[in-house]
Amino acid sequence: MSKAAAVKEAVKETLVGSKEPEQFSAQTKARFNRHAVKDSETGELFLGPEQFIDAIAPPHEDYHKIKREQYSILFHVADRTRKGRLSLADYGYFENLLSKPDAEYEIAFRLFDVDRLGTVKYEDFRRLYELNKGPDSIPFDWDCEWAKLYIGGKSNRHNLNYQQFSQMLRGLQGERVRQAFQRFDADGDGFIEPEEFATIIQQTAKHKLSDHLLENLHTLCNISQGSKVSYANVRAFLNMINEMDLVELIVQRACSKSKDGRITRTEFLNQAAKITRFSLFTPMEADILFHFASLDQPSGRLGLKDFTKVLDAAWRRRDEEDEGRTAVESRSRGQNFLAQALESGYNFALGSLAGAFGAFMVYPIDLVKTRMQNQRGADPGQRLYNNSIDCFRKVIRNEGFRGLYSGVLPQLVGVAPEKAIKLTVNDLVRGWFADKQGKIHWGAEVFAGGAAGGCQVVFTNPLEIVKIRLQVQGEVAKSVEGAPKRSAMWIVRNLGLVGLYKGASACLLRDVPFSAIYFPTYSHLKRDVFGESQTKKLGVLQLLTAGAIAGMPAAYLTTPCDVIKTRLQVEARKGDTTYTGLRHAAKTIWKEEGFRAFFKGGPARIFRSSPQFGFTLAAYELLQNVLPFPGKQTEAKVAAGVAEAVSSLKEKAVDSPFYRSRNALQILLDLDEHFGRTPLGPNARGWKSLPGWMGAKSA
Repeated sequence: MSKAAAVKEAVKETLVGSKEPEQFSAQTKARFNRHAVKDSETGELFLGPEQFIDAIAPPHEDYHKIKREQYSILFHVADRTRKGRLSLADYGYFENLLSKPDAEYEIAFRLFDVDRLGTVKYEDFRRLYELNKGPDSIPFDWDCEWAKLYIGGKSNRHNLNYQQFSQMLRGLQGERVRQAFQRFDADGDGFIEPEEFATIIQQTAKHKLSDHLLENLHTLCNISQGSKVSYANVRAFLNMINEMDLVELIVQRACSKSKDGRITRTEFLNQAAKITRFSLFTPMEADILFHFASLDQPSGRLGLKDFTKVLDAAWRRRDEEDEGRTAVESRSRGQNFLAQALESGYNFALGSLAGAFGAFMVYPIDLVKTRMQNQRGADPGQRLYNNSIDCFRKVIRNEGFRGLYSGVLPQLVGVAPEKAIKLTVNDLVRGWFADKQGKIHWGAEVFAGGAAGGCQVVFTNPLEIVKIRLQVQGEVAKSVEGAPKRSAMWIVRNLGLVGLYKGASACLLRDVPFSAIYFPTYSHLKRDVFGESQTKKLGVLQLLTAGAIAGMPAAYLTTPCDVIKTRLQVEARKGDTTYTGLRHAAKTIWKEEGFRAFFKGGPARIFRSSPQFGFTLAAYELLQNVLPFPGKQTEAKVAAGVAEAVSSLKEKAVDSPFYRSRNALQILLDLDEHFGRTPLGPNARGWKSLPGWMGAKSA
């Protein structure tokens, strides 16, 4: 800004004053601008009722419980100026209201606070209630003793402030259920029919319950000997659904401690007693929970999938869910496929980096192992190295520290396809043989691991032969004067395509049993020793330990095959035996060097395989945490305590207006399930009887 312009602005501010601009977040402004329309006369942007619904209730969300049009009632809370349209300031005020910790109750209060004076009048409350209740709703007696305690008797009504009003709403649903039960209990014996119980819950709590619960409400009578539902059953059911979040926490904690991820009723109650300060759940409430969760699988031991049908209000029948999502999926299938492909590629890249890191860290051990295995002759005088430590020292002394990394580049290049193919094939074959519960026979596990090891040879054999020849190159240079130092590309050109697969049979003989031993052992160690289940994820240290232990027998028992493969793939020096094939190599080694020669480098293989897996896994976990895939939500961990568990339950996108608006509507729907379905607009029948500010202009 120029000096003249600055002086002009200062003079203007001095004469006419200035107004501090209202501050709104970039997200709020973006949502407003995305849905706003322009006034043809003034050019100002505004939101009408329809645009407001688009802003807070995106079409792709789930509306099979709370209808999208019901969000329109929240428009009257945002319309502070009562003009029937919202400016950016109005919409920003509404989003600010949603961000408050008690937004749900405050929105309900402001809806009924017609005069905007901080109190709710009984007359206004009754008028809005009568206008929005459904024609077939169970009547509610506002002159009952419960209501009098909050609003006073007929001759002595008083207004409610925010705290009093919100507390009344808190207990309203329970009173509605009590009055409805008494209405259906015509003979006063304390029992109603199952269908009548279903009607009560459908009208008072439908918006909070899953389809599974709603469809099976009439089965509540089965938890007792009779065929009717008692008031105790109704109260227990209501208490259970009102504590869904706590029930979910208890179920998660109990399942995480179970070896098979399933729990019994007794285990649930035991965990509830540990988590809650008092015995919050009665035996009848636990019976109700397990009754509805076990309808499809009455085994007595239930897992998280069984409880989800009860705890998750968004749960739907499979056919309805598929039907409801067809339109959205048809539009986004291409995007989802692309996203999955990008995420797979991203994970592949992270796995490649982690695998390369692991291979690099243990490469000196691998070089020592190769040099030891290539050492010919049984006579100690013919040996260049006495043992692995002696080999390590001589490599550093004769070739320098860089000599420990001779041929490392082909190894790093080969790690990515090797790990990807091995892991992918193993998971694929295991998936073919696993049953619906994910269980697999041990024989199938061995076959899956062997298949994975066999498939990786296509990529690893060419890279291994190049790596091995580079690894022994420094050894040749010291023993043969003037021996030229070859590059990896020279070795590839010299061998040709057929030569690159020399020793492939021995490579198969090594990799197939290695993977057949490793994968089943690793899987059983995780599950049977460390207790991994659907609800318990192992820590990095546990995964490292399981991988290291599984790698030990797999590496050592396949050492003879690795020795034969190394001998076949190394270029024979002058005077050394040239092996013609797998059988010839095995016979010759046995005859010239004895049985112990087959286990040369065995300890080095163990010390290489175990830490390599550890480094690879640790690097992969770290990369996933530090560089997560953009847009991917991290999974909630199983809670370790009450305070931690509050944040570990299913976290909703609380910054999104949709979720907070939905929660506010759930409070209003405790009054009546039809709340908000009355048509909008100045000519809409019914809204004319609203207070003046809500009825807009009269027709």
